[in-house]
Parts: sequence; structure tokens; C-alpha cells
Amino acid sequence: MFTSMKGIVMSDKLCQLLGIFPIGDSDPLHLPVRDLEQSLSFYKQSLGFSVLSRQDTPYKEALLQRDQVTMGLTENGGNPEEHSCYLPVSTVDALFQELQNRQLDVSPIRLDGHGGQTYRVFFLRAPDGLCFCFGQKQETPG
Repeated sequence: MFTSMKGIVMSDKLCQLLGIFPIGDSDPLHLPVRDLEQSLSFYKQSLGFSVLSRQDTPYKEALLQRDQVTMGLTENGGNPEEHSCYLPVSTVDALFQELQNRQLDVSPIRLDGHGGQTYRVFFLRAPDGLCFCFGQKQETPG
């Protein structure tokens, strides 16, 4: 379902979004937003997504893509603040720096554990209320 696209150069490295996974009951292909046009502007300009398709019925919806991530936004009456997703990335430090340079309000990078693995992660709450966790698996010394 995911299609590769050319990544965006972040700092001196190529940082790619490697996938998208729901947190809780979120559906990455139908994430609720209150105003699709405002949300699209943010995801395109601030996060480097492009619009794959749009439709107006039964709801205003758009399908977005960046790297190996396909994500959908929809004006379906849902509360964006109740939805979040995890996005693994190729270089968490490069993405963190790029988003900070764009003056986005990102959390500090921290270590989190899941499934017996350790990840370096940070969070971004988008202006529309959706929350994203970006992370990279911590390599263990051999």
C-alpha cells in the first residue's frame, strides 16, 4: 500500500518517513480534521507531503503522501485531538532539527520502549490537533 517517493533533504542527510501506524483507534487513512484546507497547507508546507487525491463527498477528504507514508485527512466530524499516529523515520535527529528550524513546536527527543526495543522519539501536535510521534529504533552496541 505504501509507495516510495523521493525524500526531502533534511540538514545534510536524507530523512525519510518509513511508515505510519495508528495509536489507539486512529485510522491513518481517515484522520479527522476540522478544516481540510488549513490542514493541507500545514502538511504540505511544514511536513513536505503532497496531495495524491481529493474528494468532496461524502466528506471533504484528501490523500497525502511523503516517502513511504500515505495518510488521509477527512472533515468527518471526528475530534482530531483524540487521534495520533507513530511514524518511523530514517534519521530522527535530522527530522527533529528540520522541524525545529521551521519553528514547529516539537517535544524534546526522548527514549521510549516498546515490544522489547528502545526508540528515540519526539512528538509534534499539528495545528489541527492531530498528534504525531516520530521515532527511530535505537541501535544497541554490538
